[in-house]
Amino acid sequence: MKHALVVGGTGMLADVVEWLAKNGYFVSVIGRDARKMNQLLHKNSRIKPILVNYRNEEDLQEKLDLAIQQDGAFDLIVAWVRSDAQRALEAIMVQNSGYLKEWKLRHVLNSGRDAADVRANLEIPELCHYSQVQLGFMIENESSRWLTNEEISSGVIKAIQLNQPYHLVGVMEPVEKRP
Repeated sequence: MKHALVVGGTGMLADVVEWLAKNGYFVSVIGRDARKMNQLLHKNSRIKPILVNYRNEEDLQEKLDLAIQQDGAFDLIVAWVRSDAQRALEAIMVQNSGYLKEWKLRHVLNSGRDAADVRANLEIPELCHYSQVQLGFMIENESSRWLTNEEISSGVIKAIQLNQPYHLVGVMEPVEKRP
């Protein structure tokens, strides 16, 4: 069975976790909130918790090691990592790179990030197929709003299916319409 890791899977990416589990993946989910994690776990037996604050690199590495030992290296990683915690993403990539197999990383970015700059500042492991999912906003009539969790998950799922280097969910322009 394919093994996926979702960082941010108890929040806005919860529907992505469920979709992956329904589509043949065993899904490990990194989250901090035990209550939200328990709600997710009751939805599918293929979902496994990794309760950890990803800013704590030592704990993160230990929990990832255990998940990989138990269920194998990750075939797919969907990572929503806050911009002030990029070392966590690097630690995840390094941890999964010690295995001689190709894998995919879908890096979810908020609208304030420069995708090209983020990519240029990451060391992508040799066997990693890296792509970005940029979250924008929606324009409705004369106003704009941020994406809903459902729109975000739907966009990330589409990005997984399309398998392109870059996928935009919503719009990024006009900049003056950004909520």
